[in-house]
Amino acid sequence: MNQVNKPYAEACDENKQPILEQLQRLFSETHSVLEIGSGTGQHGVFFAQALPELIWQTSDREENLEGIRAWLTEAGLDNLLFPFPLDVTSAWPDTRYEAVFSANTAHIMSWPAVVCLFQGVARVLRAEGRFVLYGPFNYQGAFTSESNSRFDEWLKSRDPSSGIRDFDDLNALAADQGLIFEEDIEMPVNNRILVWRKQTAV
Repeated sequence: MNQVNKPYAEACDENKQPILEQLQRLFSETHSVLEIGSGTGQHGVFFAQALPELIWQTSDREENLEGIRAWLTEAGLDNLLFPFPLDVTSAWPDTRYEAVFSANTAHIMSWPAVVCLFQGVARVLRAEGRFVLYGPFNYQGAFTSESNSRFDEWLKSRDPSSGIRDFDDLNALAADQGLIFEEDIEMPVNNRILVWRKQTAV
């Protein structure tokens, strides 16, 4: 794939700097991160450039890997690793990571896939590792904005099994997997960052 054919997501350019400002703090003592759902690859390139002390591992479904490789090849960063195929409902890697990051994934997955996401994250996270999840979320069954409500309608029109997830439901999944809620960070454009930390093994 040549440079002209690199995939591009405008949302990644719009949200990358606000997300980075939070990752600089959340990952200040972290050395290895698995990104789930790397999408176009734009986030991985931007974050790896800004956080050179991190080894940033990209991953996504097979059909998205070529585009991610195009971004990574052009960037040529030593701390940014080429993606491996990851379907959250299938096999997960044996490698353990100090942190897991995922942006705008939970609302495009089915609920059973979201369950698999949290189960897999808990397996690959090292003790005391953080799971950082970015996107729009509901609270007590309510949308936080009219635009999120419209977005949810659009999501369901293209895939009835998708939709904006409720914080309480996600936090219950996390607790079942030994992930303890740490932070809920307000982000631009009615998005949030949710942070969980894996309990120390007993």
